[in-house]
Amino acid sequence: MTEETKAATDFGADVFGEEAIRTYLSKDTAKKLQATIREGKPLDPSIAGEVAHGIRHWAMDRGATHYTHWFLPMTGATAEKHDSFLELKDGEPIMQFSGKNLIMGEPDASSFPSGGIRSTFEARGYTAWDPTSPAFIKRHSNGATLCIPTAFCAYTGESLDKKTPLLRSMQALDKSLKRLMKLFGRGEAHTGCTLGAEQEYFLIDKEFWKKRPDLVLTGRTLFGAPSAKGQQLEDHYFGTIPDRILSFMNDVERELWKLGIPAKTRHNEVAPAQFELAPQFEELNLASDHNMLVMDALRNVAEKHGLKCLLHEKPYAGVNGSGKHNNWSVAYGGRNLLDPGSDPHENAVFLTMLCAVIEAVDKHADLLRASVASAGNDHRLGANEAPPAVISIYVGDQLAEVLERIENPKSAKHEAKGTLKIGVDTLPAIPKDATDRNRTSPFAFTGNKFEFRAPGSSVCCSGPMTVLNTIVAEAVDRISGELEKALAKAGCPKPAAYKPGEHTAAFHAALQKILQASLKEHKRVVFNGNGYEAEWPKEAAKRGLPNAPDTPTALAALADKKNAALFEKYGVMTKRELQSRHEIFLEEYAKKIRIEGACACDIARTMILPAVRSDYLEVLRTYNETGESDMKFALNMLHEQVYALGNGLVALEDAISRLSDAVANGDASETVARMSELRKISDGLEQVVSDSRWPLPKYRDMLFLY
Repeated sequence: MTEETKAATDFGADVFGEEAIRTYLSKDTAKKLQATIREGKPLDPSIAGEVAHGIRHWAMDRGATHYTHWFLPMTGATAEKHDSFLELKDGEPIMQFSGKNLIMGEPDASSFPSGGIRSTFEARGYTAWDPTSPAFIKRHSNGATLCIPTAFCAYTGESLDKKTPLLRSMQALDKSLKRLMKLFGRGEAHTGCTLGAEQEYFLIDKEFWKKRPDLVLTGRTLFGAPSAKGQQLEDHYFGTIPDRILSFMNDVERELWKLGIPAKTRHNEVAPAQFELAPQFEELNLASDHNMLVMDALRNVAEKHGLKCLLHEKPYAGVNGSGKHNNWSVAYGGRNLLDPGSDPHENAVFLTMLCAVIEAVDKHADLLRASVASAGNDHRLGANEAPPAVISIYVGDQLAEVLERIENPKSAKHEAKGTLKIGVDTLPAIPKDATDRNRTSPFAFTGNKFEFRAPGSSVCCSGPMTVLNTIVAEAVDRISGELEKALAKAGCPKPAAYKPGEHTAAFHAALQKILQASLKEHKRVVFNGNGYEAEWPKEAAKRGLPNAPDTPTALAALADKKNAALFEKYGVMTKRELQSRHEIFLEEYAKKIRIEGACACDIARTMILPAVRSDYLEVLRTYNETGESDMKFALNMLHEQVYALGNGLVALEDAISRLSDAVANGDASETVARMSELRKISDGLEQVVSDSRWPLPKYRDMLFLY
């Protein structure tokens, strides 16, 4: 069998997908299940028993002995509790898996973060089957487990996970788009949100990783002087992939293909030892689940190759960090609404959606920023390698011109090109990829999708996409409401009676006025320039755009009453659920900073100080023996630095002792600043202390692993 044939045969082999459904389920049951998966129709509970029976047989044929409800708690990781298919009936062992086992589980919820929704003594939580994300087989060294993607909620029904709000937001956007599309004369159809998540990551030799307590405990290097060679020659980006890394990538892709994950692109990234994996676009909920499996595969396969995969946003200072670019698009009835159309009516749909997204991002930039806030991402955002913390939209020059002609159709500078009227052929042809890519923009239009570049490499895609779906649903609803009022005032038929081609003049005239007003109010968020320029934050402030430079500041958006009202209005999260997330994320931030601070103190006290003292004593001995002037200079310098390191330790420990209260008030800056000061002293010492005594692998060792 050729590699090409094997890859095609293996794709989806460990997924209960279309082929398995047809093979292990009756025709009628398969049809009902596929309607739920493809069209989002409610699951028919009568088929649960047969589906469970079919899934068990399929899983056991694939070597599985256990099953688990696989879910996404608020830890940001995945969770699973394994149960065997084995049961005793009249003392005899049988293999069984019921519809009840499939549909719902009851894991202990007490030790998962809940932000006050659940108390420790109130342990009950429920997992509920999500049939839109297919069951899959997770393999390990001595067996296999059937994994059933599920939502996770409390006894009260409140969400304790990251999947449930995403599913609710997709439903909200679907409802809003049905309302808008009815006005455009389109029949009811299924809304399909898609996502392509580009995953960046670093690899390090496992032996180096084991000697770096900071990497083991925090995922990033808390100390480390720059290597003489880093990324300044720009020779790593898209360079030839080394054999060792290519072997790792091949194994990752084989594992992902078996799980039905369409891993498509692989390449060297900008920094040494940094790489990227990108899949083809998939339905949003499935793509989010698949990205969690991608991160698992990267970590697991790295172990087999003597490597460690680092998914922290900034493992190394002085070189680029890692992001996860979320490429989002939305289709209705199979047609991409962010794809410029081939006729005036389709172009009107495109421009309406474009204006809705602009309005949504401007109104709720604070929520988008909060959705990507983390201790790790604070080191990456705005570091001239990633977009700034100011949320803006890039649309490119051609679309910017189109939007301005919509807003100001009678402007003198547009006379030569003709007045642009929505629904009229004067709209210029807008090809795909009509814009260049802007790496400095956090939210860029790239032809027929938006690329949200602000999420960090470790983030679960569900959070940012939940926010994006919800805010766009609100903007679409507002435009629809205005359009309905205008049409009613003009004496047009009720929405249910609209058909393509009817009341075209009144319809497009009303739509043009609505979009003009929206653009006038929200165009401030459109920025096509260089987001890395020092002048941009100043310009953004003049425009009134929010700038949240750190996580505690950004997370304040989750405590805002207007945002709670938005999520409640669209049934995505209750006020209590949103409050819980504010508390969870703030507590997570505080814990991570505290762990980093404690780890930095430990390394400095038990590894760096002893090494520096040993070097100091050696220099002192040499000076006493020789009296050389250069030895005296080195001795004085080391003495000062040892003293400074000791003071830095005391200052950091003092800051950590006050950290909990500081973060509760939205400020962890003192601890972060003290860590930075301690690092600066240590990194200076690294460059003068003898290599044989320095206790930590250096950047020059870790970044060049081939």
